[in-house]
Amino acid sequence: MAGPAGDLRLVDTGGGGKTLPVVFVHGLAGNASHWQAQLEHLARTGRRGIALELRGHGGSTYPEPEDFTLESLTGDIAAVVRALGLRRFVLVGHSISGGVTLAYAGENPRQVAGLFLVDPMTDSRRYPEEQVTAYLASLDAPDVAQAVRQDWAQMAGERADVRERLLADLDATPLSAVTAVQRSSLRFDLTAALARYPGPKFSLVAPDNDTPQSVHRLGEGVAHQVVEGAGHWIQLDHPDAVNAALDAFLTKSAPA
Repeated sequence: MAGPAGDLRLVDTGGGGKTLPVVFVHGLAGNASHWQAQLEHLARTGRRGIALELRGHGGSTYPEPEDFTLESLTGDIAAVVRALGLRRFVLVGHSISGGVTLAYAGENPRQVAGLFLVDPMTDSRRYPEEQVTAYLASLDAPDVAQAVRQDWAQMAGERADVRERLLADLDATPLSAVTAVQRSSLRFDLTAALARYPGPKFSLVAPDNDTPQSVHRLGEGVAHQVVEGAGHWIQLDHPDAVNAALDAFLTKSAPA
């Protein structure tokens, strides 16, 4: 379907009856298939699931001119929601899209019945400025592609099959898109975005994502659960754990 910066690809299970649909947004260098286990699970329970692919990712168009700010990426969500005629739904975001979905929810609190985050990004504004400056400089280094691959391999966790899949997805994503999103995320005010959305929120995190900069430690805090033994892509490492946590969140926060 048409988005604000080109065509957007999505997967829509359809159906759903009277229950609220769930909209999934993948992380950086991801695609809709990262949510396959969740889409299949919701379909079995009779709830509609929709997974969109952000601009420059998967089958979606690379934007010209280039625009990958997290605030701009909310426009991709808005385009899908508008085209599908969704009045109210639950929003799920992974990694960088923890920030994207928070920004969207803060702008559209009446639409978003609940926000479920899977190992969301941390608040880079809380890191020392010299650390942020050094990382920004590294994104322009000649070996940035190799450095990004090393980061992905390290974050992927213990499962070799998941690691290989994620590296293949990374290779299929333009490096310019990856580094542009990373630049934007370093200046994104996650704490402010969190404060703007008053609705139900839950964060499912890997053990490494339990720091003072983590979403569930910001502001007044967010309910959270740590999934032991998981890498950054919890939905691929432990899909059953994600499905169970999502079911609990839906039952409590968005039963209809």
